[in-house]
Amino acid sequence: MTQQMNPQQQAQARARIEGMKRQFDQKRAIATALSQIKQKVGVYSGKGGVGKTTVAVNLAVTLAAEGAKVGLLDVDIDCPNVVRALNISELPLAGEDSRLVPPERFDVKVMSMGFFQENEEEAIIWRGPMVHNAINQFLQSTDWGELDYLIIDLPPGTSDAPLTIMQALDLDGFVVVTTPQQLAMIDAKRSINMIRKLHVNVLGVVENFAGEIFGSGGGEQIAEDMDLNFLGRLQMRSDYLDTSKPTVLNSNIVLNEFQTIIDGMKAGLEAAEAEAD
Repeated sequence: MTQQMNPQQQAQARARIEGMKRQFDQKRAIATALSQIKQKVGVYSGKGGVGKTTVAVNLAVTLAAEGAKVGLLDVDIDCPNVVRALNISELPLAGEDSRLVPPERFDVKVMSMGFFQENEEEAIIWRGPMVHNAINQFLQSTDWGELDYLIIDLPPGTSDAPLTIMQALDLDGFVVVTTPQQLAMIDAKRSINMIRKLHVNVLGVVENFAGEIFGSGGGEQIAEDMDLNFLGRLQMRSDYLDTSKPTVLNSNIVLNEFQTIIDGMKAGLEAAEAEAD
C-alpha cells in the first residue's frame, strides 16, 4: 500500500518535474536553433595545452576553403581563445528575435565566449550552474543559418562544462586531440571513455606537436588501444609562429596535414550515417 507524500515531499517532486521540463524545453530550443546545420563535430582533449583550439580553427578554415559552409563555436568557458586565434575585431550583431548573428572571418562564421569578455586576460570564475546556464543560452541565441559543418571547440577534461555541452548538443562525432606525451595520452583515453559513456561517435584521434621534442606515435597508440581511427599527425613546425592568419593559409605542408585529417573525419561521419540508416 502506497503512502501519501507529505507537503515537503510534494514540493520536492514538483521541483524535480519542473527541472525536467526546463531541461526538455532547453534541449528542444537548442535543437531548433541548430536545425539548419548538417554536421556538428566537437574538437576535444583530455587536458589543456595540447593545441585543441589550433586544430579546431584550422579544421574550420580548411573546410571553408574547400567550399563548405562552416561555423566555429568556441565554448571553452575558461579559456576562449578562438577570437584571438582568428584576430577577429568585429562583434556579433543582433538579428531577428534578438538572436546573435556571428561575424565571419576567413569565410567561417564564429561565435565565442571571448566576444563577451571586456578584458581577455580576465579570469572567468563561474560555478557549475552558471556555466550550465551560460552554455545553454549561448547555444539557443546564435543564428547560424545554413551550415555544412559546425566545428565546436569544447572545454578540455571531464568536468561539468564539457559534459553540459555533450548532453545539450546532438553531436555527430568527436575529434580527440592529444600529444605524444604519456600524460596527455592518459588524459585523452579518459576523454574518449567519457564520450563513449554518452554514446556519441568518436571519429578518431589527432596527434599534435609530433617531432623531435615530444616524439611521435602516441596518437596512433591511443587509436590502436581504443579501437579508433587515427586521423593524422601534425608536426611541430615553425610555420605556426606566424599568427596573422590560420597556418593552413600560410603553409601548404600544414594544409596537407589537415586535409588528411578532414578526409578521415568525413569518412567517419559517412560511416556513422550509413550505420544509422
